[in-house]
Amino acid sequence: EIHAAHGYLLHEFLSPLINKRSDEYGGTFENRTRALREVVEAVRRVWPERLPLAVRISATDWVEGGWDAEESVQLVHQLKPLGVDLVDCSSGGAVPRAKIALRPGYQVPFAERIRREADVATAAVGFITEVGQANEIITSGRADMVFLARELLREPYWPIKAAAELGADLRPPVQYARAFTR
Repeated sequence: EIHAAHGYLLHEFLSPLINKRSDEYGGTFENRTRALREVVEAVRRVWPERLPLAVRISATDWVEGGWDAEESVQLVHQLKPLGVDLVDCSSGGAVPRAKIALRPGYQVPFAERIRREADVATAAVGFITEVGQANEIITSGRADMVFLARELLREPYWPIKAAAELGADLRPPVQYARAFTR
């Protein structure tokens, strides 16, 4: 996964809030997206075609005049033909003044929109904590995958509990069986 989100270098090129360059990497949308396109092309040249290539983006900066969902869709239309198979749809991180209305699944609409409008697989992230919530995101077609981070720090057995809640037949290898209780 190429990380182009959360105020890191590639996101800094994308966001008009940060990118104040006046060369071929600044100003217009085409110029601000150039660095990420070049990185994707370089990675795809050496990354086997049979392996998926993902890009994590901040779908919005959450600030007026910043990177937004419309630009994210445009960007993904450019990245897909370059060999990007999945877009991990996060948000924010460009500037501290961003006002983010945190709520369960608050970033899922970005994954849903990019999936629908750019016809590329997406991963939904952000405040996804309940098994039913994650399952609904996938089964309703809002995203192709759900990625967890903070929830796994809080509850490292979340995947096992999710599998059990969804009715999976859990049979851990014998050497690990004593660590699992039902």
